[in-house]
Amino acid sequence: MKIIACIKQVPDSEAKVRAEGGQVTWGDAPLVINPFDEYAVEGALQQKEAHGGTVTALCIGPESAKEALKHALAMGADEAVLVSDPALNEIDSLGAARVLAAAIQKIGGADMVVFGRQTLDNGSGLTTAQTARVLGWPLLGLAGQIKVQDGSVTIERVVEEGRVTVSAKMPVVLSVVQSIGEPRYPSFMGIRKASKANIPVWSLTDLGMSAPAPVVKRIELMNPPVNETKIEMITGETPEEIAKVLVDKIIAEKVL
Repeated sequence: MKIIACIKQVPDSEAKVRAEGGQVTWGDAPLVINPFDEYAVEGALQQKEAHGGTVTALCIGPESAKEALKHALAMGADEAVLVSDPALNEIDSLGAARVLAAAIQKIGGADMVVFGRQTLDNGSGLTTAQTARVLGWPLLGLAGQIKVQDGSVTIERVVEEGRVTVSAKMPVVLSVVQSIGEPRYPSFMGIRKASKANIPVWSLTDLGMSAPAPVVKRIELMNPPVNETKIEMITGETPEEIAKVLVDKIIAEKVL
């Protein structure tokens, strides 16, 4: 079975995001593999271990995104591919879906494409469904368990009312949630192997396409207004004295 795990490089979850010039910036925060995408890699590796085959990690991003791909390789992915092109700097989720679909078709032979539930930076959670639509493949979303049998994929998702079981014929696109299983920690040998990996970089020309025109554009982002709050500590020798001062201030401020 050939499985593709789609990942993204995002700012560390501890990064403080702010607006500068109407655009998002996270300063010098380190960039890491999207935490939800670690579950996608884990889900893909579970299926590889159960049924054999290969796992390819796929990412759109700048050259630095190779580090996120190396994390997936260190976890156990067999191959990695980076799609990088200056024309992709401002793509929206639909544009990303079109580029990912083109890359998936170029890789060829995929039975299953696995995503995390969303990304930390944009967090729309739309790219999975949009990629499935572009490919023309069925979507099985928010999977907590995955079972493959006789060319079909059955997933179980947890909802407020209980559990929902759905299935579809392969090839399929899936998104997974945390109940798929805790992502495995990269092994020492995996880290060494990943550090030496030669990760191919594909441009839009390699994919035979031009940059998708964005459907959604971020015009401006404003920082939240600063709310200055003054705090005055009321002190006194006794609780009664503190209470009297507090009552006088409440009356003076016309709170009551």
